[in-house]
Amino acid sequence: MLFRSKDLEAIFAGRCTLAFRRWKKPTVRPGGTVRTALGMVGIDMIEMIEPEGVSEEDARAAGYKDRAGVLAMFEGQEGTCYRIRLHPAGPDPREALREAEPDAAELRVLAGKLAKLDQAADAPWTRQALELIASHPGIVSTTLAEAAGFERADFKLNVRKLKSLGLTISLDVGYRLSPRGAALLATL
Repeated sequence: MLFRSKDLEAIFAGRCTLAFRRWKKPTVRPGGTVRTALGMVGIDMIEMIEPEGVSEEDARAAGYKDRAGVLAMFEGQEGTCYRIRLHPAGPDPREALREAEPDAAELRVLAGKLAKLDQAADAPWTRQALELIASHPGIVSTTLAEAAGFERADFKLNVRKLKSLGLTISLDVGYRLSPRGAALLATL
């Protein structure tokens, strides 16, 4: 579930408690969370609705000027209409994770996770990616992908896997290793 920047700011400021979407199939579930640029958004409730069921109050709670704005958004999309109740759910847990210094047991667990990622791929890639990022922080992903022998999209997908383990940090351009990632790389 994607959010516009202004909507995210309103959610985290407490001004926006609803969202409306038209989906063929919902992409979130009640009780789940969505990772965003500003942190986690919690999903409290999802209900199918008819467009006529949108009130002026609901529209404003979703960051729209009025009900007509929600209806216009629905008209431009296909699928079932949904009202989603949501709330700010705190910071992205990867932020705290990547700053945490892992102990020896955690380093072994992380090394095992990297081994599984390597086993699932055509060829091992995790150590090479960590080494490239460590030696070339802030270098555009296209250059790193070429050096690793990957297509850019595949390389970026792999880096997202490392990021989910708290090992890398995305920069405006390129990446750098987190303290956690540097500690792991030093043990490999």
